[in-house]
Amino acid sequence: MAKANNTVDVVLIGGGIMSATLGSLISLLEPTWKIEIFERLDDVALESSNPWNNAGTGHAAHCELNYTRELPDGSIDISKAVTINEQFQVSREFWNHLVTAGLIGDQSTFLTSTPHMTFVRGEKNVDFLRRRHATLVAHPLFSDLEFSDDPEVIAQWAPLLMEDRHGDEPVAATRAASGTDVDFGKLTRSLFDHLTSQGHHLNLQHEVRDLRKRRDGSWDVKVRDLSWNASPARRTVNARFVFVGAGGGALPLLQKSGIKEIRGYGGFPISGQFLRTTNPEIVAKHHAKVYGKADVGAPPMSVPHLDTRVVDGQASVMFGPYAGFSTKYLKRGSLLDLFTSIRPGNIVTMVGAGLDNIDLTAYLVKEVAKTPEAKFRTLRSFMPTAHPKDWELITAGQRVQVMKRDKAKGGRLEFGTDVVTSADGTIAGLLGASPGASTATSAMIDLLQRCFPEDSLRWAPTIAAIAPSSHAGSWDTPEERDALESFEVAAEPGA
Repeated sequence: MAKANNTVDVVLIGGGIMSATLGSLISLLEPTWKIEIFERLDDVALESSNPWNNAGTGHAAHCELNYTRELPDGSIDISKAVTINEQFQVSREFWNHLVTAGLIGDQSTFLTSTPHMTFVRGEKNVDFLRRRHATLVAHPLFSDLEFSDDPEVIAQWAPLLMEDRHGDEPVAATRAASGTDVDFGKLTRSLFDHLTSQGHHLNLQHEVRDLRKRRDGSWDVKVRDLSWNASPARRTVNARFVFVGAGGGALPLLQKSGIKEIRGYGGFPISGQFLRTTNPEIVAKHHAKVYGKADVGAPPMSVPHLDTRVVDGQASVMFGPYAGFSTKYLKRGSLLDLFTSIRPGNIVTMVGAGLDNIDLTAYLVKEVAKTPEAKFRTLRSFMPTAHPKDWELITAGQRVQVMKRDKAKGGRLEFGTDVVTSADGTIAGLLGASPGASTATSAMIDLLQRCFPEDSLRWAPTIAAIAPSSHAGSWDTPEERDALESFEVAAEPGA
């Protein structure tokens, strides 16, 4: 076999936050390594990392009820919430390091102070939220979480929730004033700007078509240049390590690689829409990310939320998502994506997961069939004064939920992210959706430790310097919480 026409240390596939984070980490750990990035669209951060394609929550598990499970005895399991909060702190520390070192712009360009709230209605839900708060607030990471079942207090926190709300239905809310809104599009572009300034090559309009492993353990990455005047249109890049960070496109590419670790994996695509307003009067009355409770059978990513969004310094308010279904794995993907991902090794997984999630299928059918009027009524359950003239419907990013083998059921649906690595650590990819972007740094540090175990000890001091909490374990005492580094974030626009 002829040698590829150029050789690099690392190939990153996909121009999203995951590739940007991994590339930035590698550039700090191994400044002499050569990195090449391939993105099939004409810019980075146009799929799930685009700010209008995601909730931009800055997941810290303050407001998302699906991270705090109620156990049969009535107690609340907060272990997942604690893990996600810790992982978000790692991301915050890494971003702060990059800013302090002058490698990317100020955090205020992509991070805005935005309280995180949970809002529920009905006696049963109020009781659950009260117990959830009591459990969370006992942990140092959530010690500042506030609770109230007083409508007047909730109205002070988020006026739009209570304005013109009639009746005596019990309501309650929690608020974490330390929450943030993250413009992951801006952050992703800043990270790639840093990488290219260090001499690494970003190839836009380049689609990876195939991956072939060589006898020496390296990978031939077969790429097609999609630009109209490309010459040559095809080339092959040889790499010692490949990361597939292509969002929904990761599963098909990992399947093409032939690694045994991807066998049995499937993907269930879910699309979505948001209502958005830029009306200054509405935006001025709402400064929070308010999460509610998901409908029965709804996936966690479909939890309704009324969110302040700050994109390129401009604030708006979004509500949704309204779940839908498409067979595409990417927003700008192909309708054949789902079908071409079906392989002999994952048929049982996909059928088993489908049979185990009949309620999800029924929910998606109901959502797709919803009229515009029905969708707007859902918004009004959060914001009674909402008027259609102020809102526009936008399409959110495509999400692909992971399907994994299950001995008992054949397959199960995973609501989270999963890092898949080959046994020899020469290729890895990230599958799944939320909390994704918010925990990117922790996920990519874990990936590096799994794929480069021989380098981990040598890298440990640098990683400890750029993301101290990645080595800190859990925060179990108030002193450990106080030791968290403080971060500069932008205030509310216009404040």
